[in-house]
Amino acid sequence: MSEHELSPKEQKALLKLARGRIARLVGREGDGPAQEELPGPEIKRGAFVTLHKQGRLRGCIGNFISDEPLTELIEDMAVAAASQDPRFPPLSGAELDQVDLEISVLSPLRRISDVNEIKVGTHGIYMVSPRGRGVLLPQVATEYGWDRDTFLDQTCVKAGLRPGCWRDPDTEILIFSAQIFGEKEAG
Repeated sequence: MSEHELSPKEQKALLKLARGRIARLVGREGDGPAQEELPGPEIKRGAFVTLHKQGRLRGCIGNFISDEPLTELIEDMAVAAASQDPRFPPLSGAELDQVDLEISVLSPLRRISDVNEIKVGTHGIYMVSPRGRGVLLPQVATEYGWDRDTFLDQTCVKAGLRPGCWRDPDTEILIFSAQIFGEKEAG
């Protein structure tokens, strides 16, 4: 990523910030990191917060861009992933210790004209069609072992469209990369 690369210390602090905010949301004690461990307020990037429970998706919400500091966006997306993902009921206090968090801090979106620009495992896809829009993060294709065409087809499906919709000239394809870090890797 061309912008500020988050240090391991900043990554751990953001994960602690997100967990603490979710803990408070579900009525549990939640402490945050020391302010000096967090990235500064000048860091403004898009981000997604993903929750996994026993290795399965339990919530994922994010924004591609943000005018607010990354720390504030992470807190907002942590709350949204835990309580507003329409695919799941809100996270309960009893579940908190069973979930692990992953954060994806995004590069700016870049429109492409040739799908060969997509590097599976490096790029996420944001697809916009007159009939729907959908996004899949870079790690999704890797986790499922997808090739480029399958990744594109699955992004169509995520948008509520038929596989192959990416070939339609009215469909716009944007890509992004992400710095991805999670509690499992951070220890």
